[in-house]
Amino acid sequence: MKGVHTYSEQELVEALKQRDGKAFGYLYDHYSAALNGVIMDILQDEESSIDVLQEVFIKIWKQIEQYDPVRGRLFTWMFNIARNAAIDATRKKEWQNQKRSSSVNDYTSLADRAFNPAEDTGLRKIVQSLKAEHKVLIELSYFQGYTQEEIAEMLKLPLGTVKTRLRAAILQLKKQMS
Repeated sequence: MKGVHTYSEQELVEALKQRDGKAFGYLYDHYSAALNGVIMDILQDEESSIDVLQEVFIKIWKQIEQYDPVRGRLFTWMFNIARNAAIDATRKKEWQNQKRSSSVNDYTSLADRAFNPAEDTGLRKIVQSLKAEHKVLIELSYFQGYTQEEIAEMLKLPLGTVKTRLRAAILQLKKQMS
């Protein structure tokens, strides 16, 4: 049986800087459990922790040149990378949840604000008579220039629904203009 190679911290850092795959495997085998523990403490979600741990090791591999032994031990440097990555993941998740919770109602006031009483004639006046869900789509699409894909993302609606409602809104406008 072949003996397992062990590294001193300095040898490990040097090997990593030389892009030694075996040294990286050693690093992962000896430090992943501890770093995953740090990440799990923050995220409290095993699946997300595994994803973040992978990102952490990629970052370590790419940024090993930035490690400075004068400023601290290798584990401390990796610990900080893991902690910061977990905090960033938490912030990103909170931001996505906040973004998801916005609804069409958040955008209906947009169409009302965009209406200018001085433009009481013409298309904008007719648009104001549409249902709120249609008014918002016309406002975002034709007056503000968003694409259907952007509107679907903004309103958290399927693209097909945006297209169907926009078509229905245009048909309503056509009918009212005739």
